[in-house]
Amino acid sequence: MTVTRFAPSPTGYMHIGNLRTALYSYLVAKHDGGKFILRIEDTDRERLVEGATDVIISTLKLTDIVYDEGPNIGGPNGPYVQSERKEIYLEYARKLIDLGAAYYCFCSKERLEKLHESDSTSGYDRHCRNLTKEEVEANLKAGLPYVIRQKMPLTGTTSYYDEVFGEISMKNEELQDQILIKADGFPTYNFCHVIDDHLMGVTHVVRGSEYLTSTPKYVLLYDAFGWERPKYVHLPLLMGKNEDGSVSKLSKRHGAVSFQDLVNDGYLPEAIINYIALLGWCPKNNESEFFSLEDLKKVFTIDGISKSPSVFDFEKLLWFNGEYIHKLDDEKFLSLVKPFVKTQIPDNLNYLKMMQLLKTRISKLSEIDDKMSFFVSLGDYDKELFLNKKNKISDYGIVKDILTEAKSVLSATDNFCNDNLFSSLLTVAEKLGVKTGTLMWCVRIAVSGLLATPGGATEIMEVIGKKESLSRIDFALNKLI
Repeated sequence: MTVTRFAPSPTGYMHIGNLRTALYSYLVAKHDGGKFILRIEDTDRERLVEGATDVIISTLKLTDIVYDEGPNIGGPNGPYVQSERKEIYLEYARKLIDLGAAYYCFCSKERLEKLHESDSTSGYDRHCRNLTKEEVEANLKAGLPYVIRQKMPLTGTTSYYDEVFGEISMKNEELQDQILIKADGFPTYNFCHVIDDHLMGVTHVVRGSEYLTSTPKYVLLYDAFGWERPKYVHLPLLMGKNEDGSVSKLSKRHGAVSFQDLVNDGYLPEAIINYIALLGWCPKNNESEFFSLEDLKKVFTIDGISKSPSVFDFEKLLWFNGEYIHKLDDEKFLSLVKPFVKTQIPDNLNYLKMMQLLKTRISKLSEIDDKMSFFVSLGDYDKELFLNKKNKISDYGIVKDILTEAKSVLSATDNFCNDNLFSSLLTVAEKLGVKTGTLMWCVRIAVSGLLATPGGATEIMEVIGKKESLSRIDFALNKLI
């Protein structure tokens, strides 16, 4: 059975890159009917952010990425928070020492600082690597502080196979004797994730390609214990567009790059998931770009993951989001958009009709106030908006005649629904001998003050009602005097 895990550090918001890793890890497991685990890697105590674990869990919940084992729900391999597994790591670190693949290092902080000052590029000089058993026991008995380091091979090459990037090799002489257990007794990421992945039965490790060159150190730990290595799936980098047209690693300077910021800005979770699924993966024999999470579980395969970096395009995400919004039923749309409506809605407005018109005209929910503003109140506008070559409106006289007749007809109309308004205004076109498009252009400009609007003249009037419609036509006529 395929078993994957998402193992974030609770150090802040959920970055889009983290969410993509969670999604791909989930899909790798679920495509084969496997298991997906959430594990919180909180051993870097200095970088912890209060509440960050809750953000991780709530993000997965909002995106419907359901984990089979993890915090809050438990499982046979718990606990699932690394700080609660401290004794497990110490046990395995000591086993590694017994196997000759790790050692106690008693170097003081001052010695290490001097070493760094003399050569900041060489790393640790392996000063404690060959201490005798007696020396180690004496230091431990004396209570000297220590860390536990991995004993890297000094010659040869370490290789592993990555499912995306193929064979990866590093010369062992380039590998540092990394710290496995820190002086405070907590493990480093470099050690504890290997232990946890083995104990939790993880078969596929899915993570960013920044770990490609670190993985040789990890496979050496598997080999030292005599454990079977998992399959590695390293994901391509996520890039963002810079102002000068170049690209660089995706960061805050490119815009909102946290999931919650995007949601707060009116992006739908399902649109975000659909878009980031395509950032580094391409479906086979499928021309559609739209995938539900259930669709993705069926079609997602590792061999569709690209090696090339992917560029996060906010315009493309905006388009995706708009398409998802437009497909919402009215009830769902009203529910989702409600928190974004900050404007006081006048009693005369037909709220439901307005929202039906706006649903297909917005690309994110946060646009709603701006898009509805002309319904709420008419701003000032230039009378030149009435002039239109396509409709052969070249002077204000015809505009004035149309609006005067329209006002007369509308004043006698009580049923301000779209169909009735349209039928009523057709009599004006017939009386004046103008085309319907010319008539509707003039009325729409009068009641909206805009060149482009969600809905036509009669739909807008159905929203704002009879009194406001007539008032706006009067305002237009005064401009034409």
